[in-house]
Amino acid sequence: MSSIARLFMMVFVLWAGAAQAQQMSALARLDVSRSFIRDEGRGGLAIDLHLTQAVPYRVFTLDQPRRLVVDFREVDWGGVSAADLVQGSQASGARFGVFQPGWSRMVVDLAAPLMVQTAAMVTDPNAGDATVQIRLVSGTAAEFNARSGPPESTLWGIPEITNATRPVARQTGQGGLVVVLDPGHGGIDPGAQADGKSEANLMLSFAREIKDVLTRAGGFRVVLTRNEDIFVPLETRISIARAAGADVFISLHADMLSEGRAAGATVYTLSETASDEASELLAERHDRNDLLAGVDLVEQDDVIAGVLMDMARVETMPRADRLADQLVIGLKGAIGRMHSRPREFASFSVLKAADIPSVLIEIGFLSNPVDLKNLSTPEWRIKAAGGIRAALVEWAAMDAAQARLRRQ
Repeated sequence: MSSIARLFMMVFVLWAGAAQAQQMSALARLDVSRSFIRDEGRGGLAIDLHLTQAVPYRVFTLDQPRRLVVDFREVDWGGVSAADLVQGSQASGARFGVFQPGWSRMVVDLAAPLMVQTAAMVTDPNAGDATVQIRLVSGTAAEFNARSGPPESTLWGIPEITNATRPVARQTGQGGLVVVLDPGHGGIDPGAQADGKSEANLMLSFAREIKDVLTRAGGFRVVLTRNEDIFVPLETRISIARAAGADVFISLHADMLSEGRAAGATVYTLSETASDEASELLAERHDRNDLLAGVDLVEQDDVIAGVLMDMARVETMPRADRLADQLVIGLKGAIGRMHSRPREFASFSVLKAADIPSVLIEIGFLSNPVDLKNLSTPEWRIKAAGGIRAALVEWAAMDAAQARLRRQ
């Protein structure tokens, strides 16, 4: 993309009063009564976001699907929903939340190729509040694609995606097992929500409890892909696992199905072909969350393709299958009730690290009242964590024995 096109497409504004901003302890908040996202003119879109104080921000668009992304440093959305702001037909939806430490994000789904025409912040020198005003105009699909893409900024630190790294030495039982726990979703992506509870927060609590159980038991070193309510892209979660030298990677989820029939825990491993239609749809929904949170996946295809073709998976996949089988045994022994088909497989991108045995645990479904009650109960989660610990102990012993046999 040319610098002229990027300049036309994207505006990055820093508040001149940086010293005054440092003195403010509270985050900026959105005044919904003075804010809107609505149709304007001939196929255009007008956005006004009234904030209690001025903050640095940036604006850009992404394609496939078409969406507008507005990042702030930083805004407390305070339970704002799309219904509070979105009017008309040019914006089909919106999401708000923390994107990464120090940054908040708003993503607006665009019904047509709308390009940023102007973006400006109007501040009140007396009150200190500010309004971000963004205007989008209709364009062609080709124009939209050419002008879309995330801008570069020295203030915006995105963790580097690690692809080709040195092979992780197979665990032999001589040292502590390095376990990377991946609480699904977070930040702008809350995951499933029911009865005032979100999948992101419940899985973060569960991951912390598993870490505590493993650490107290000894013989484990545990790393979390996130330890707060922030958004972490799928590929970055894999990078965190590689950087930690993970022996195993466990992604934690508690989804929701509209029909509400599914119940109980399920353990997934990777397969290009899903075990059933429900598993396929679940994997697609998990991957789509990155898109909905405003992540540009255009450059990720080569990374994923390279991982898929990595011959290391020939050894890793059977180890992951054995880990999943052992997790089913451990969880059944700890919590009793499991899904009617507790072992499934699908093409989850977060499981595509060829050099690390990786599994995804759907510990329950928020759409099921019994599961929701269990997941909301710390005592039940501690039992489940104990089952996972027992499974890891058994798997590590079997895996180490097999590693010794291979060397003989």
